[in-house]
Amino acid sequence: MVELVAGGGVAVLSGAGLSTESGIPDYRGPTGRARRAEPMTYQRFVGSAQARRRYWARSHVGWRQIGQARPNTGHHAVAELERHGLLAGIVTQNVDGLHQAAGARRVIELHGGLDRVACLSCRRRTSRTELDHRLREANPGWEASGRINPDGDAVLTDEQVEGFRVVDCTACGGLLKPDVVFFGENVPRDRVDECFALVGGARALLVLGSSLAVRSGLRFVTRAAALGIPIGIVNQGPTRGDADAAVTLDAPLGDTLGALAARLTGR
Repeated sequence: MVELVAGGGVAVLSGAGLSTESGIPDYRGPTGRARRAEPMTYQRFVGSAQARRRYWARSHVGWRQIGQARPNTGHHAVAELERHGLLAGIVTQNVDGLHQAAGARRVIELHGGLDRVACLSCRRRTSRTELDHRLREANPGWEASGRINPDGDAVLTDEQVEGFRVVDCTACGGLLKPDVVFFGENVPRDRVDECFALVGGARALLVLGSSLAVRSGLRFVTRAAALGIPIGIVNQGPTRGDADAAVTLDAPLGDTLGALAARLTGR
């Protein structure tokens, strides 16, 4: 892996496994294998007021953990590699903003970010912090807790959700949605094209903490392999891209990336 990264020009593709050491669970890695989370779909969200109430109640609780999460050694190592000019850029499948919090600059959030909220009518974007304040004001005395899911919501009972009040856009009264791509919703084409351009122009592709179980991330590995770009994968457990990789490591992300950055940057 050292030889792969040392030459520079590396595109990084990161997944949920990179953030588990920050306390954010994943779907398919060691922290996610026992989970049976049913993620919200775009169709259910826009089609049902009850589905939106359930989502926002659960997400309001989950945001307390996601919003307080801090970058771990792996995120800091990636940012350090970028600062030393070894990375062409980062494509992340994560919505937690931890790459940026660690200091990384060229980050493409493939699936958006939970720290922003978008109006489905006027398209105005506001901060999640602002929405959190508004939801607290709209639901005085409401408290709930539950197991946190990988997409940033919490498992709550129907009784906990009942009575939770959802707020709408302050500008036009439209429906608010986190600025993330839900299941059943397409990633914007220009964003996908930007990711393909980054990968296609890179000297190497480094996959971090992704099982590549879904096409959303796997397509970039497939493109790199088709272009003859060497691929390295660090993940706990097998991935769908292993057959195309020049090197794979089944290892904890934090320690592995910390050691890699220390060796390549002298810190």
